[in-house]
Amino acid sequence: MSRAVDVIETPIGRYCLTASEEGLTGVAPEAPGAPSEGGARPGEAALRHVEEARAALEAYFSGGDAHFDALSLAADGTSFQRDVWRALRRIPFGRTVSYGELARRIGRPGAARAVGAANGRNPIAIIVPCHRVIGASGALTGYAGGVERKRWLLGHEDTAS
Repeated sequence: MSRAVDVIETPIGRYCLTASEEGLTGVAPEAPGAPSEGGARPGEAALRHVEEARAALEAYFSGGDAHFDALSLAADGTSFQRDVWRALRRIPFGRTVSYGELARRIGRPGAARAVGAANGRNPIAIIVPCHRVIGASGALTGYAGGVERKRWLLGHEDTAS
């Protein structure tokens, strides 16, 4: 099965969107020199998932209602990772939580470090808002896209809310 691939220009750089027939599989900063998807033509559903994600991200960056909840996601991950990613989707726009709080929300209060690891493996940036998770002290801790992007995203949400 082939994937649909697209690249979107954003205020924080180019992001690569990928989807399967089941849903969106990735949103990540475009890697320099990354090869484009080749092979079989993607199916209609995969193309639709990428188009819907593009429209939602364009709305997000323009300050409108992104409707991220309406997107179908199909990211590969362990059961624990998927639990964390579902909890991330429930963090309200413009709000932040600590890794410890997120661990408590999934019923694993002693698993803040494991939550941090799952957060770092989130393949669907922005839409699954791992940027909304901060250190217990309020510090902007690591972010796969870079702390400057995390700071920009949180600032964008603060001004848009």
